[in-house]
Amino acid sequence: MNGWTLSEKVVLITGGARGIGAATARELTHRGARVVLADLDTAALARTAEAISPAPLTIELDVTDMAECEAAVERTLGEHGVLDVVWANAGIASFGPLQLEDPAAWTRAVEVNLLGAYYTVRAALPAVIARRGYVAVTASLASFGHAPGMSAYSATKAGVEAMCNSLRSEVAYLGVDVASIHPTWIDMDMVREGDESQPAFRRLREAMPPPFKRTYPVERAVADILAGFEQRRRRIYTLRFVQLAHVLRPALTSRMFERDQVAAAPDITRLFEHAIPSVELRARRSATVSQPSFRTSRRE
Repeated sequence: MNGWTLSEKVVLITGGARGIGAATARELTHRGARVVLADLDTAALARTAEAISPAPLTIELDVTDMAECEAAVERTLGEHGVLDVVWANAGIASFGPLQLEDPAAWTRAVEVNLLGAYYTVRAALPAVIARRGYVAVTASLASFGHAPGMSAYSATKAGVEAMCNSLRSEVAYLGVDVASIHPTWIDMDMVREGDESQPAFRRLREAMPPPFKRTYPVERAVADILAGFEQRRRRIYTLRFVQLAHVLRPALTSRMFERDQVAAAPDITRLFEHAIPSVELRARRSATVSQPSFRTSRRE
């Protein structure tokens, strides 16, 4: 869109308390945007807001509640009068072999990552349409690269990519652009926590070929996202190889590409099993109860 800049644009970011959302919010403010940060973690939200000048509006928000998402949009409109950009960024990572992962953890990933993105976008869409604005949703390399132990995360991120693809066609005639954002491993809490505390997760990372196994600085993701927002891109990739992987996505599910991950799967399962108490493990195998999962649960 000719003449589009981020200056003076009102940008609502869910999952804005930490990680990519918080880091990008700081840079958006430097570019003159009026940022609104929403998150369930109010303590982290306050810390992030204190580091931004001028101080952004902050909203405690559970994205799995449609009414709360609608209220967050109303508060944004009450404060700023308009909403130009909505970025559905809130998400959690759930890790574990499908047979062993707690069904409650799998379901929670769907609720936060997929339904939460839908609720956020649906609540914001009338205001964004009124401004011929921009919708962004954090997907992932996992939208099209589906590793062992990541069935819940991959399914939800594939889902939000599909949602964006459909929505893009629906609102183009209204002057609204829609982006899916596809980061690889970024140096933030949920990736560090997995590397530091989950041997099964580390084994998965080891089985990936370079450059897929590497962790990249959050600043690189911020730069790519800002460029994407400025240019109202349809898809935003971090890094360039992710774009190539997207184009060649059928190759990511080929026998050749999956070979090392298939070989690592027994180790991943064994390491995951070892971390689960025996009583809980038996229950999970029989699918009779649902207990808290051994999982990464940091927000994006």
